[in-house]
Amino acid sequence: MSLHIPANGQPVFVTPDSAGWQFSGLRVLELSPGIAQTLPTGSAELFVLPLAGAVSMTVATTSGEAEASFMLAGRESVFTAVSDFAYVGRDSVLTLVSPAGAQVALPSARCTKRLPAAYGPAIDVPVEVRGAGPATRQVTNFGVPGAWDHADKLVCCELITPPGNWSSYPPHKHDVTAPCQVVNEEIYYYRIAGPDQITPNPQGFGLHRTYTGLEHSAAGLAELDESLEVRDGDVVLIPHGYHGPCVAAPGYPMYYLNVLAGPGDTRSMAFCDDPEHAWIRDTWSSMPTDPRCPVTSAAGRVGAP
Repeated sequence: MSLHIPANGQPVFVTPDSAGWQFSGLRVLELSPGIAQTLPTGSAELFVLPLAGAVSMTVATTSGEAEASFMLAGRESVFTAVSDFAYVGRDSVLTLVSPAGAQVALPSARCTKRLPAAYGPAIDVPVEVRGAGPATRQVTNFGVPGAWDHADKLVCCELITPPGNWSSYPPHKHDVTAPCQVVNEEIYYYRIAGPDQITPNPQGFGLHRTYTGLEHSAAGLAELDESLEVRDGDVVLIPHGYHGPCVAAPGYPMYYLNVLAGPGDTRSMAFCDDPEHAWIRDTWSSMPTDPRCPVTSAAGRVGAP
């Protein structure tokens, strides 16, 4: 499979098998008003993350025993607010229904330990402003270690990059090559807002870079050299190698959902910068952050237009 999966009006449905790896997956569901969708989780744990709209959900065991039910308030758009979310363990049966219709992301990871369903309030989600100057971006750490520890393998966060800014920068990796201590398969799921800065729109675009170094060839990993134009709804797979920058075109805010999972016994987002560009981090201490960040909070939009 190509690393770049353009939206092309098709539903997002990435499994470890379709991606050619072992752990990470992502599905995006469109829920019609009042129409329930029931999904078995199988061997994967997942988050239920509203992208737009409110969702009612129930979780049962595979034997039919009721486990939990939650109402997710959601949000108008990924560019308007931080959302509440829920965790669902492997070997569960998940039912989703939205009174007015909704779009829901289901990032997932194959795992071995079954954990019970749990609810994550939006107000408890840490929002971080990372970088400085034109590399300022918002990181919404809803499903990362330390902020959310109720998961076996799955790690997730959301990023919003203001128009014209760079994120996932400096380029970094988390694979089997030295000096990395953590291996993660990663999925980037992009949304691009249109001229109103809020509504996802195919008009806008951004750029995504993935590449490998000499150490990857020495380790027997496939060479990667991808400079991609990404549009609303596109997916990019990162099996290994450096990834970044992700650049939002002027005029068009960029969102992406990061989904990570790997073979380690402990969930981690540890990474290694490309040594040629690592020095850039040291410049941020003397540079102001972009006042447009943070863009959102649990209460709504907070950044400048």
